This record gives sequence, C-alpha cells and structure tokens, in this order.
Amino acid sequence: MKVALAQINPKVGDLVGNTDKIISFIRKAKEKEADLVVFPELAVTGYPPRDLLDFKIFVEDNLVQLDRIKEFSYDIGIICGYIDINSKPYGRKYHNAAAFMYEGKIISRYYKSLLPFYDVFDENRYFEAGSEFEPVEFMGQKLGITICEDVWNDKDYWERLPYRFNPVNKLVEQKPDMIINISASPYWLNKEKVRFDILKHIAIQHKLPILYVNQVGGNDDLIFDGVSYVIDHNGKLCARGCDFKEDLVTYNFETGVGNVSEISEKEEESLLKALELGLKDYCQKSGFKSVVLGLSGGIDSALTAVIASKALGSENVVGITMPSMYSSTGSVEDSKKLAENIGIKCLEFPVKDIFYSYINTINSGVQMDLTEENLQARIRSNILMMYSNRYGNLLLSTGNKSELSVGYCTLYGDMSGGLCLLSDVPKTTVYRLSRYINSEKEIIPNDIITKAPSAELRPNQKDQDSLPPYEVLDDILKAYVEENKSPEEISQEHDIDVVSSIIKKINACEYKRRQASLGLKVTTRAFGGGRRIPIVQGYNFRIK
Repeated sequence: MKVALAQINPKVGDLVGNTDKIISFIRKAKEKEADLVVFPELAVTGYPPRDLLDFKIFVEDNLVQLDRIKEFSYDIGIICGYIDINSKPYGRKYHNAAAFMYEGKIISRYYKSLLPFYDVFDENRYFEAGSEFEPVEFMGQKLGITICEDVWNDKDYWERLPYRFNPVNKLVEQKPDMIINISASPYWLNKEKVRFDILKHIAIQHKLPILYVNQVGGNDDLIFDGVSYVIDHNGKLCARGCDFKEDLVTYNFETGVGNVSEISEKEEESLLKALELGLKDYCQKSGFKSVVLGLSGGIDSALTAVIASKALGSENVVGITMPSMYSSTGSVEDSKKLAENIGIKCLEFPVKDIFYSYINTINSGVQMDLTEENLQARIRSNILMMYSNRYGNLLLSTGNKSELSVGYCTLYGDMSGGLCLLSDVPKTTVYRLSRYINSEKEIIPNDIITKAPSAELRPNQKDQDSLPPYEVLDDILKAYVEENKSPEEISQEHDIDVVSSIIKKINACEYKRRQASLGLKVTTRAFGGGRRIPIVQGYNFRIK
C-alpha cells in the first residue's frame, strides 16, 4: 500500500476553499499512484474554528463539503478531519471527527476521545469525546485512526498523565496494522522534537508503524509547522514533510520508499520561518496586502521590518521614522540604512512640533515625567494609524515579550497595531535572531545591535535604567510565565528582591496586555488566550 500525507494550509471557516484545496491534493495523490491519502484534523473547517461552532449552519455546511470530498474516493481511500453531529441526546452537540471514505462512501467515522483543555485549547467547550476504538480494514490492512491529542497520553513518556486512559492502548487491543494520527498541533520552539519522540516511542512500544499528518499555516495567533511523518515499527523515520510549507508526503509500504523533506536545523531558522509564516498568513487570510510600522532605530522594529519584508516582499512594507527632540541622529540614520538594506520605503515625520502643540493646548507645561514620555509614543501611534487608515496597510506593533511582561510599553502608543510579531519573543532572543540574520552579511545595521537599547523618550534614557539586565529579566520571565515557578523557586537562581519586583510588575500589567495587539505564539506559554490570569486579583506569593 502506498500512502500520501496531505499537509495542507486551511483557512478557518473557508469551507469551500478548504474543500477545493483538499480535492486538489486528492488529485495530486492519485497522480502519485497513492492508495490512501490522509488529511489533518478538522481539515474541512480549519483549526481552531472556536465559536463558529455556535452556529448550527456552519456545522451543517461542513457536512455538505464532506459529501463533496467523498465523491473523489472511488479509486482512492481518504481520511479527512471534519465536524460531526453528536447523535446522542446528551453531551456536547458535536464531535471532532475523522471520516474514512472509499468507493464514494463514508465507510467509518472516528471521534476524538481526548479533548485538550489547557493553554490555547478549549475543546471541551464544543466537542463530545468519542469512546469507540475500532480499526477500519482497507487493502488487507487494519487502520487504527486517532486524532491529535489521542496519542499524547503515554504513561511511559509523561511524569503525570493528563487523562485517565490511553486511546492508543485501547486501539492496540484491536490489533491494527498501523496507527494513523491526524493532527492540528500548534507550533512552539522545539515542539517538533517532542512530537517525534512521542510518536517514535509509541511505534517502538507497540511495534506498529505510525502515520502522522499535521496542519500547516497561520490562523490568528497560532502557527502550525507541518512536519508530517511516517515512522516504522522500529522507530525509524521513513518519510517526512517539510516545515512551514504545504507538502504531500508519500511512502510505499511494499518498497520502503518515502520522501524525507528537509526541516530547520537551527532554532533561529525555525523561529524566523514561524514568524514569517504567521505574518504572511495573517495578512493574506484577513485581506491585507501591505504593512506599516514605526522604525525607531532600535532592534525590535528592525527585526520586525526584516521579517515583514521576507514574508510579504519589501515592496509591501513601509517604515516610518518619527524623531522627537530626544531622538539621536544615529537612530534616524540607522532606520534609513536598514530600510535601504532591505529595500522598503522609509518615511520621516518629526513629532517635536506636534508634541509641543499638545502641551500648549492643555497648558500644562513640560515636566518630562512619564506623562510626557507616553505622549510621544501616542503621537507616533496616531501618525502610524493615520497612514494605515489612508493606505490600507496593517499596522505592526514592534514590542517584545520582555517589555510586554513588565509593562515597559505605552498603552495606545507603541502597543497599538493589528498584529505584534515579537510579543512572544523575549529580548535576548530578539538579539539572537538579529545576529543570525546578519551571519552572512550585514542586513540589520551593526550599530542597532550593539548600542544600548533605549526608548529615547527623555534625555540619555536607557532600558536598563528601569529594568534589570535582559538576561536576568528573560530568565525570570520564562520561569514564572512558561514554567509556573513560584518566586521562592526562582530565587534559587536570582536575587529574591529582583524576582519579587519583576513578578509584581508582570501581575500589575495584566490589564495592559489584554488591550495589546494580537501576538504570534512561538513559546510554550504566550501572553494571550493561553494564559488566563485575572486582571483584578489579590494573591500574594508566600515566601518562606
């Protein structure tokens, strides 16, 4: 039997467009003489459909499209993810489902049994868990079908099991010849290695080959990296899809021949690909052709501009430098040099006169405290939004995760925008990515990378006047936000007063982050929908 794994990039809610894409990949699989083609989880609807599922007609229309797909199954087996209706008189209305189709019919249906309820996942809100684990026979083989989370509960892999039972074990009792897992597994840095280890462990443990197909593409804040697999019963990699691109992976079980696509070897390469894809899909899927951003002469806006030019083409990126009375000549020159290096348009709109016009209008006098600093940022935001309104460019905000964590950013100022590329990228990683971009030739001016970071909102201002060194801040941030460690645990590595101060700032700025631009998730825990800390809360960590 020859199988094809169709690693596609669906758009959430575009039922007709997604189905057209599915049909086109079925045709490609037939051209490659595949006997079976497998698509990702919820391929018809795109993942995650979220509250679109509250509309009954949405689910009904997804079933109409499934009927279209089965008409192409007369000479090839098809496994495809979709939403099915729960026929029982209790529980959630729908199932996260996989259909096996052949000879123009839906031969069998499988319902996802483990519904994730952590981080960005909320499937218990919509779906009823499945409870049947019967393989389906095809070409003399018993195919054991699972969906995404169903393979993530192995007792030999996790210290603490997230669920009470293991669907893979239930399925193996039925003696399948292989396990097929259709997935929509969001990206975070190095997650691909975790996935492969889990699947390899299952293959070796049960002496069964594993077929795994993953969605690719960006949907809102989530990025899907693809990297579909065929792994044999000894845990050997037999076929693999590329990362961050659509792919059709084939493997012939009789000849042992499969295609193994290259994937990113370095973390920096993987992160840059993820951010580029996240931006590109966000723009294309929401109808934006171009973007605009403020160029401050700092490293965050420089990195954002480089990523945008790669994702969308330099002709579709506009940078605006907005010097004030506190901006250094070097910052303006660095911004213009960066724009020249990457081929984007760079405009200059000084804000000094506008700033004094504000001050004179309210007759407050210039005191140069935080109010005046924030005013400069908000003036710049107004200029950027005016350009965005006039020309239809999506405004990109350029803050990073470190600044966003402690509120070192201005609400309705530099936080404004339709998307923030770096909101889940710590400052130390911003430097890593920038140096990686410059590894072959200078793209980001070296002065931007080497100078001390500054908001330039008052004379001689430096970030480190208000913040600890970024290496310290980012280490504490990772421990607290991503690893959920207490201040006492973190203080084993850092001064307890510094730790307490940073955590207080993180907690106090929750209200600001709720009003920030949508950000792209690239770590295990991003600020946003996956981290649900109350804005108003009074818990103080107990320190022994």
